[in-house]
Amino acid sequence: MCKNKIKTYDVVALGELLIDFINSGVSEQGNPIFEANPGGAPCNVLSMLQNLDKTTGFIGKVGKDQFGIMLKHVIEEIGIDTKGLIMDSDVNTTLAFVHTDEEGDRDFSFYRKPGADMMLKAEEVHEEMIANAKIFHFGSLSMTDTSVEEATKKAIEIAKDNQILISFDPNLREPLWDSLDKAKEKIIYGISQCDILKISEEELVFVTNEENIEKAVLKLKEINPMKLICVTSGKKGSIAFYKDLVVYAAGFIQKKTIETTGAGDTFCACMINYILENDISDLKEYQLREMLRFANAAASIITTRKGALKAMPLKEEVNNLCKN
Repeated sequence: MCKNKIKTYDVVALGELLIDFINSGVSEQGNPIFEANPGGAPCNVLSMLQNLDKTTGFIGKVGKDQFGIMLKHVIEEIGIDTKGLIMDSDVNTTLAFVHTDEEGDRDFSFYRKPGADMMLKAEEVHEEMIANAKIFHFGSLSMTDTSVEEATKKAIEIAKDNQILISFDPNLREPLWDSLDKAKEKIIYGISQCDILKISEEELVFVTNEENIEKAVLKLKEINPMKLICVTSGKKGSIAFYKDLVVYAAGFIQKKTIETTGAGDTFCACMINYILENDISDLKEYQLREMLRFANAAASIITTRKGALKAMPLKEEVNNLCKN
């Protein structure tokens, strides 16, 4: 990371900004009612970072429709800079319907053929924003279509040219890929480009075909040694892999869990926040455990709420849960 230049942003993220329609009961006629919740993994991450007093900016595209206008207003209210957000007059904002089972696990139905987030072009990427960030963050869903994939690769190139740390979260959504082979290929590309990786246990197995977490991580390091890898395992907790250290922290079990939307994004934001506040070149075992514990606690809180982007926990809430 370039240390001499004063940065405008702590984190700039590129990717999808969409509406998550989450079930909110049934009407008097017995019809399902869905609540329109602002979402999209990269912006969920930025929202949590804002709650942790960080400065953030977003690069992406929404439709110039009622949902796109709503999303722009929401993230501006949160404090995320929308200088890099493009409003598309021809393509509608992407919609996702989230179906939740009794355990709070989710199944997604997407309205995205096409969706505005897919249509971001390389020439629309806000170069100055990335150049003025400490960390650039992205996910795999910005590589599901040729146009936005080119935009993502350009953003990565800008980040590397400016010696900026790159964070990646695969955030696999199987219905959005033409094939799982393509999904794996693009996720491996993302892993090859990043310095910091947050990956779920399921995604880790998907990419490496290895059930043992430590062996799977060794396979990832063959792709790219990376500075930090964090593997999340839901209620079981999380593991950090840093240099020769392997550090585990137990999960926080919530009795009032509703659904898990945004839990991984919340964890990812807390991981990034810790790196912003500490020297990534010299982390100690106790620091990694501290990072994981805070991130696990924050992720558990979001599971007790509907939606993610507007429901991120405050720093005080997370600290109180850790203390208790």
